[in-house]
Amino acid sequence: MSVKFIGYIGFNNGSETQAAVRSRVLDKDYVEAAARAQEEGGFDRVLIPFGSNSPESQIVAAHAAALTSKLGFLVAHRPGFTQPTVAARQLATLDQLSGGRVAVHIITGGADEEMARDGDTGTVKAQRYQRTDEYLTILRQEWTAAQPFDHQGDFYDIRQAFSAIKPDNLPVFFGGSSAEAIEVAGRHADVYALWGETLEAVQDTVRQVRRAAVRHGRNPGFSLSLRPVIADTEEAAWKRAAEIEEQVRDNRVAAGLPLTGHRPPNVGSLRLLEAARANRQDKRLWTGVAALTGAAGNSTGLVGTPEQVADAMLDYYDIGIDHFLIRGFDPLGDSILYGRELLPVVRRKVAEREKVDVALAG
Repeated sequence: MSVKFIGYIGFNNGSETQAAVRSRVLDKDYVEAAARAQEEGGFDRVLIPFGSNSPESQIVAAHAAALTSKLGFLVAHRPGFTQPTVAARQLATLDQLSGGRVAVHIITGGADEEMARDGDTGTVKAQRYQRTDEYLTILRQEWTAAQPFDHQGDFYDIRQAFSAIKPDNLPVFFGGSSAEAIEVAGRHADVYALWGETLEAVQDTVRQVRRAAVRHGRNPGFSLSLRPVIADTEEAAWKRAAEIEEQVRDNRVAAGLPLTGHRPPNVGSLRLLEAARANRQDKRLWTGVAALTGAAGNSTGLVGTPEQVADAMLDYYDIGIDHFLIRGFDPLGDSILYGRELLPVVRRKVAEREKVDVALAG
């Protein structure tokens, strides 16, 4: 099993350590520098995020793709706000223009107030996953149908849909921890995305998704999201993690944001927040920022030297994780550091592991 690395291009070089509420203003120079740095650093893809008040992810990906030649793009996309037939053609066009370097990360929904900003005021979570299921069914049909097709469902009524442009290579990533999400993932995900939890919790989720997928004859990959903190010594790395916690705490206090009493609206964040009661878990899983922010998104990390963090990543690799989505609290600087110090070590260790497996099999 090979390993893939996914980096991150936000819309500026900010993070929780610079501002408690991340700015979504588009910094063109940062986008271009981050794309070039992560291509040079050996990342396979970069995630372009989605938000109800952020720049448009597909357009940012198209700009970055024009500046690079090898780097892939994982475009976050929320079903329900664009007709699936239109989205299928948009993504297929981006895939063709980039030379097959695009994947889509399906994000079904956020908090009710975020959904409402784009006009989705009448749905509950279960309905959103039903809509996503139907949306992805149409999306894939638009990508593959040789003849016009009709679709009549609970959310979409389509007559004689057909796309003349088809993608060459467009994997579907999917995230969500509820029972409804895992069932949809089993039907549609090429890669299922998790946040960084304990080995036990990740293994349990991998098993659930595999059980859901096998019912549909599918075998998805798995992506784990982490915020690594690396340094020359373990002591220095944990010192840096403590400094990051302090910066996040100070920024949230200054902004009047809570440090405790969080009530996140989704299952994944609730579970992650429960795990964050302990600041350190397993060998070197660090949950300090998750505890402070209410496990808002990708907020846990692995802490140590590059060798130590790579060893911890291989523990996840051994239970089925074949993609790692990693980003830092200094987005551009950390991406350069990861490309230089961490990615080569993980790839070397995976290659060594595969050689041993081949020798044992032979």
